[in-house]
Formats: sequence, C-alpha cells, structure tokens
Amino acid sequence: MKLRGVISGFGEVAAQGHLAGWLSRPGVGIVAVQDPLAERRHLALRLLKNVRVYDDLELMLTGESPDFVDIASPPALHRPAIMSALEAGAHVLCEKPLCLDLAEFDALVRAARRAGRVLMCVHNWKHSPSYRRALELCASGRLGALTMLDIGRLRTRPAGASGSWRAASALGGGILIDHGWHVAYLMQSLMGGEAPIAVSAHLEAREDGGVEEVADLCVRFARGRLARSHLSWRASVRRTTASLYGERAALEIEGDRIILTEQGGRTEDLSVTDAPDDSYHSAWFSGVAEEFERAIAGGPDSPEAVRNTAEAITALRLIEAARESSARRGAEVELAR
Repeated sequence: MKLRGVISGFGEVAAQGHLAGWLSRPGVGIVAVQDPLAERRHLALRLLKNVRVYDDLELMLTGESPDFVDIASPPALHRPAIMSALEAGAHVLCEKPLCLDLAEFDALVRAARRAGRVLMCVHNWKHSPSYRRALELCASGRLGALTMLDIGRLRTRPAGASGSWRAASALGGGILIDHGWHVAYLMQSLMGGEAPIAVSAHLEAREDGGVEEVADLCVRFARGRLARSHLSWRASVRRTTASLYGERAALEIEGDRIILTEQGGRTEDLSVTDAPDDSYHSAWFSGVAEEFERAIAGGPDSPEAVRNTAEAITALRLIEAARESSARRGAEVELAR
C-alpha cells in the first residue's frame, strides 16, 4: 500500500527538487500540496495529476489525514508546521533547518516521541554522487583515520536571491543556515558519526546589518582532529570543494572530480557523474526519500531516524556556537550538550 504524502510549501525547492524525487518512488503518492500563494498552488495543479491544493496547512492535514508531510517552507515557519503535522499523526520530513534554536529543537523531538512518529531533516548532500563516494571510501578504510577536513562553498549570491528567504533574517536566512547546516552534517558523517567539540568562527554580514554572507569555521573534534570550512555568497565563481586528509591517503573533491592520492604519491581518478550543479539537486532527493521511507518502516528508533536526529542537533549546535564565537572575535566556543 502506498504511503500518502503531502507537501507544505511549494516554492522552487519543492517544485524543482523534492517533487521529482517523490515521483521516482513507487511506494509513495503525493496527494495534496499546500501553499499560501495562488500561483504556487496553480503550479502544483499543472505538475501533478489529480493533486488537491490548499492555502492552509491545518485544512490540508484535516482533509487528507496523510501518512507524512514534506515541509519545504522558509525556515522560520518550520517549527509550527512540524508541530501541526505531528499533532495530526503524520511523519515529517522537513527541509533544513528543522528549527532555529535549541529549545525549539528539544520541543520538536519530544513531540515526535510522544506521537510515535519519525521526524527527519533533508540532508541531501549525503546523497550526492561525490559525497556518497567519499563516505564509501572513508568507511572502507582507504583513507585511514581522518585527521583533517576542509569543505568550501563559493557562490556569487544566495540561490533565488530575489525575494528569497536566504537573504531575509526574519525568515531564518543567512549562509550558516543555507550552507553551514549541510557542512555540519557532512563533517560529522565523514568523521564517522562523531560530533564536534568546539568551533571558532568569523562571520561577515551584509553592510546593511542583515544576514551573514561569509563564514570561516574551524571545528575541533576529539583526538586533535580538525575540520575547516569557508562559505561565501560574495565569490566571483561558483565552486564546491572538499579535501579529506587521512593517515593513509588524501581525497580531493571539486564538483564531480575526485582524486585519491596515496602516501607514496600514487593517484587514482575516482570522479563521478552527476546532474548539472544547481540549487535544488532533484537528482539527490530520491536518496533522501528512500531513507525516509526506511525510517517510517523501522519507526522512530530506526538507524536512519536516530542518525538524522544526531546530525541535525549537531548542525544547530554548531551554528549557534559559530555565531557566539564570531561575536567574541573568533574565540573558540564549545558546542552545547
């Protein structure tokens, strides 16, 4: 029997990213879409045969009684939408971030536990071909124990900058939420699931005092291991890079190009093929959807759900600590526990 899903928030990330992933899953049917904007509801009607549309989330939850809700609204709207979905008895998959502060996070986790429902965040970069390859190589031991990571995200401007939540502080914008969340769970995953201990950070905000547009992070893990990240919306080029340094080998990633260099100097080209680099990554979402389906089948204590919660809490702790560090001129701040 198919899972009956609904989507709350049908902006570009849902229409161009999530929808194609759901349509690739034979065990799922998207039966309804909710968005307050009429043009987005009309778009849903054009893209999905026999879909029902709503302008109000509560009406959709009451009218559809879905198995799950996919939330793709702006970050500031995530917490109340998640709460409503859980109270209606639905499982929840939500775009990053799950919420904007740690107190909200704790309340959401408790609500999911009371409802006996799965609550997961869209960690789609783990399902990109490049990072799937990197995670496989780490797990296989080819690199040996990692000692250092460096992850870079260069962008010329926020995705969908005109009218986007990314540039609006009231909606939860800023490069730490947009890219820093992804970097945090990737760091934790590549380090074998271990959470970081502390971070020092320097952030640069817009001249008008708006959201941060540049972030430099130095993240400390146990046993002296470090991870660094440079994130920018002010770059002259669009570039996605990562360097992983292990005891046996190093791995360099730039887009789809992946080069493994062993201690002796021998190199191996392990490059992958991916869809063109855009902001919505529809080709990766089917992996997210598959993981979410496994979590629903296994329940709130399934490995997928437990791992995702651990990654999400690390991301939020890292972001909060990075902002505190920057306010203290780069002083190292321990992550809350």
